[in-house]
Amino acid sequence: MIVKQTEIPDVKILEPKVFKDERGFFLESWNRKTFAELGIDRDFVQDNHSRSQQNILRGLHYQLHRPQAKLVRVTRGEVFDVAVDLRKSSPTFGKWVGVLLSESNHRMFWIPEGFAHGFYTLSEDVEFQYKCTDFYFPEHERSILWSDPEIGIDWPLLSGENPILSAKDASGLSWQDAEYYD
Repeated sequence: MIVKQTEIPDVKILEPKVFKDERGFFLESWNRKTFAELGIDRDFVQDNHSRSQQNILRGLHYQLHRPQAKLVRVTRGEVFDVAVDLRKSSPTFGKWVGVLLSESNHRMFWIPEGFAHGFYTLSEDVEFQYKCTDFYFPEHERSILWSDPEIGIDWPLLSGENPILSAKDASGLSWQDAEYYD
């Protein structure tokens, strides 16, 4: 496993060893021992799988109480995936980092607790999978507006079009009105 550091030290890009031959490929997407050696010694309690069409943006989501760390990957298509630091005590508070995840690059993105998360679908069809360290609690979920200028995420929007959003994501809070972690 190759670990690539990002501008936010706690957020990591992980590139597994991929064994390819004429039959296809094999990779190990999770191994507790290997990940513990990389500093990700976590218990995952929930796996999620979503499917989206092109130009869909999901996020920026987080759970204020019972926060979730996430290990995310794409098994079909390509997305631009983003983590925003919501930890007031962090030197990178308010900063974001983004990465291209695809079925061909096999990258995974480690997003620890204390971050908002979102992704934008670049390909025609996307299947997105992620492991979470805590369960989903809708009463604790919060959403920050994807296009908030104070965060300034440089989304690679196709043809400059606005993305397709859920009602929840379209009514996300501004950075100024959002709740943060201590």
